[in-house]
Amino acid sequence: MTAVAAQQDARGRGARLLGNPYLLLLPALVPVVAFSVVPLVQGIALGFTDAEAGLNTTTNFTGLDNYIRLLDNDLFWSSFRIGLVWTVATTALQLLLGMTLALLLNERLRFRGLVRTLVLVPWAMPTVIVAILWNLVYQPDAGLLNEILRGLGLTTSSVNWLTDFSTALPAVIVVGVWAGMATITISLLAGLQGIPAELYEAASVDSAGSIQRFRHITWPQLLPVTEAIVALNFIWNFNSFGLVYVLTQGGPGTSTMLPTLFAYYEGFRYGHFGYAASMGNVMVVLVVGLLSLYVLVRRRHAT
Repeated sequence: MTAVAAQQDARGRGARLLGNPYLLLLPALVPVVAFSVVPLVQGIALGFTDAEAGLNTTTNFTGLDNYIRLLDNDLFWSSFRIGLVWTVATTALQLLLGMTLALLLNERLRFRGLVRTLVLVPWAMPTVIVAILWNLVYQPDAGLLNEILRGLGLTTSSVNWLTDFSTALPAVIVVGVWAGMATITISLLAGLQGIPAELYEAASVDSAGSIQRFRHITWPQLLPVTEAIVALNFIWNFNSFGLVYVLTQGGPGTSTMLPTLFAYYEGFRYGHFGYAASMGNVMVVLVVGLLSLYVLVRRRHAT
């Protein structure tokens, strides 16, 4: 009788647990709070202090002093403009080329499975390895790109793509597009495969051309996926660090100095942790504002 009562009591506790779904989320929420929410709150709070590197240093609350100082920092706002150029150009090219490649891979082609696998190679490679490989491609004397241009007769001199002020940022953008195009291609390809074939059959009966089918069927059906992946890519590209750091370290001069690189140097080269944290806070606010504007514009166009 005691064993039966204990079993019934255990079942009762299990039923109460299942009736409270928040308790079931605890194992997943604890790591998120510990490793994401707490550091985020600490980083935001750090931006309102004068925290600096070093032993036996005192940290004081400074209020908005870091942000007032930041308003007069022309180098930071210059890096922010460069970051916007990098982010918009990289995201737009990734969308354009990813859409083209996804449409191609959605067709019945030979070796389609192999090509789909090869598309994932840039995404599977570590960022540092990607940067090192492209650094070899851009080498001025023995780099693959200069060798191809000389072989085609397009140039007789060696272009130093990553140290020239006029070519450094476009060269880095090309690498960013190549490295990040896989995710948007796979996402759009998944969206394409979810479009009902009956829609295209009906369009064929109405003698719709390929452009009309894309405009009236493919694009509207892919719009939710496109909006989501563009927003995510915008955030990822704006927060890029490793790729540009290994390629140029922000140079030549400040021609490829992204905001993340600027904040990194301020925090870990000069030891101004509080000031660097305030830069991160400003970047978060501005990115959220830009994404909110993008979503608002897209919704107005959709309605």
